[in-house]
Amino acid sequence: MQLEREEYVEQAYFFRAMGERFGENTVTQELMLAIREEVLATTKLPLAIDYLSAELKLSGLISPAMVRLSHYFTPFQAFVIGESERDKGKFDFLVAMQILQKEAEYRATQCTPQGLFMYQFETICRNRLGYDHGFDAVSRDPLFDEGWREWILTVRRQVGLVDFADLLYVRSALYAKQKSPDADESDKPVLFGEKEGRIALAHRKKDPLWLFAALERHLNYPTVPRPRKLDESRQLIPLLMRRVERLEQRLKLVEEESRGGIDLSRFSQPLDIPEE
Repeated sequence: MQLEREEYVEQAYFFRAMGERFGENTVTQELMLAIREEVLATTKLPLAIDYLSAELKLSGLISPAMVRLSHYFTPFQAFVIGESERDKGKFDFLVAMQILQKEAEYRATQCTPQGLFMYQFETICRNRLGYDHGFDAVSRDPLFDEGWREWILTVRRQVGLVDFADLLYVRSALYAKQKSPDADESDKPVLFGEKEGRIALAHRKKDPLWLFAALERHLNYPTVPRPRKLDESRQLIPLLMRRVERLEQRLKLVEEESRGGIDLSRFSQPLDIPEE
């Protein structure tokens, strides 16, 4: 079930606020309740946040609650949060918040099945979230009809075996236009336009990330957020200060030794011997 636009607008704000304020010496449950007071009370998001907060208090996770709220959160949203909460996973929770924020913003605008699928597929590829469970979650998105679900599950089985550009091209209007008149008329429905087909044809046997980038440039498909590199400059100054302090101590020892020896008494501590 597709939600109203204002729901996606508030979802985008919720995910953005969670990502910006996470880790600011605030308990996650308290942070969620604080953001709850900021979102529109006319939407269903405050009720969803209450449920997420209760699940977080009970189990320390929020993805199980999102799975149970399937009428409000999509399976892909729950999948992304679940991957960020895995103990042995390397997927950052802050990156997950950015991804869901961008997806909610796209849903609040002129969202198309083509753009949404490519965004979700690129998210899975870039962050190595696992094709099996990832495509299963994508196929159950309410925006996709039966024809889309069938094709997504086909891609799930063939990805890695068949070039994805070919899978996209044969479901484009360009392929339908260029195919032989003697071709089987019972072919599957067209899912992509001529422009997508032309871009896919130009990227056969190339890195799929280049295909994603071309679709984003030419068709304004949403761009998947990249993990930010850690700013090492903040740690550089304290590190240099510690090294300068060590050098100063070594210089003092060298000067004392050149003057006649090092006074070792300052390094010794008197022993507390109990009186008999």
